[in-house]
Amino acid sequence: MKIGGFKLCEPVQECYEPYVFACLRPWIDVNNVGSLVLGELETQFNAKELGKLSKPGDFFDFTRYRPIIHIEGGIRGLSVPNSRIFHAKREGKNDIFMLHLLEPHAHAEAYVDSVVKFLKTFKVKKYILLGSMHDAVPHTKPMLVSGYAMGQGIENDIKRLGILPIEYQGPSSIVNLIAKKAAESGIDVAVFMVSLPQYVVLEEDYQGKVKLMEILNTLYDIPVDRVDFDKAFEQRDIISKKVENSPEARMFLPQLESAYDLRLKAMESELKEQLTPEMEDILWRITGNDIGKA
Repeated sequence: MKIGGFKLCEPVQECYEPYVFACLRPWIDVNNVGSLVLGELETQFNAKELGKLSKPGDFFDFTRYRPIIHIEGGIRGLSVPNSRIFHAKREGKNDIFMLHLLEPHAHAEAYVDSVVKFLKTFKVKKYILLGSMHDAVPHTKPMLVSGYAMGQGIENDIKRLGILPIEYQGPSSIVNLIAKKAAESGIDVAVFMVSLPQYVVLEEDYQGKVKLMEILNTLYDIPVDRVDFDKAFEQRDIISKKVENSPEARMFLPQLESAYDLRLKAMESELKEQLTPEMEDILWRITGNDIGKA
C-alpha cells in the first residue's frame, strides 16, 4: 500500500481514533530527546514498523545524511537514511503511530503532502510533535517546555500544562508546514519543545526525555519509566561536577539562573518584559560555550 511517498510494509487493522507522535531530525532533536521518547513509546507498546519512504533519495541528499555500513555475523549490510512509521495498538485506548521524520533536502512540498496524506488516510485525531532545542537556560532549574496548539481541545491542554508560548519569528523547518496543513484538515495539532542548556552535549539526554514523558503521562496516561528518573538524576550530577570544575561555567551559571527567573516572572505576570542590553550581551557571550560532554 502506498500513501504519497510512503510504502506500508504490512497491513494495518482498523485503528481506533489514532494519535501520531512525531519527531524531526536533526534540527529540533537536540541530544536525541524526541527520538528517545518515540523509542520509549515503541518499546512500551510493542510497536511494529509499518512503513517508510519508498525512494528516500528523492528527498534526502546522501552526502549529508550518509548511508551506514554495518557488519553482523560476518555479513555486510547497509542502512539508508529514511523516514519511518511505527504502529501500536493500546487495549481500550487510542492507537498510536510514531513518525520519525528527517528534514528533506529536496521536494519538501511532496514530503509534507505525503505526511499529511498519511494522517488523513488513517483519520488521525491528534498530531503531536516532540522535540528539543538548545536555549540559554541553566541545568540547575526545572526544565522549560514551550509549544503551541491548533484545535480547541488541544489548546486547552497547552494552557492546563502551563506551556510557554513559542514567540520565535524567523527561519523555520517543515514542522510548521506539516502542522498548518494537518490543522487545516481538521486534525488537532500540538508542538512540545523542551529547552536544554546550551553548554551541555549528550548523546542521550534523559532529563529532557523525562520532561516530555511527564507531559505525555499527564495528557495521555502514558507511563514514565522510573529508571529514566535515575538516569536523569545521574546526568545532572555529572553536569554539576563539570560546572563546579570549570571557572568559566561557575561564573556564567548565576547569570543564567537570574535570566531564567526573570523569564518565569514575566510569564507569570503575562508581561513581555525585555532583558536589558547588558543581560542580552551576557547571554550572547555565554551561548555556545561548551564545557564538555556529560
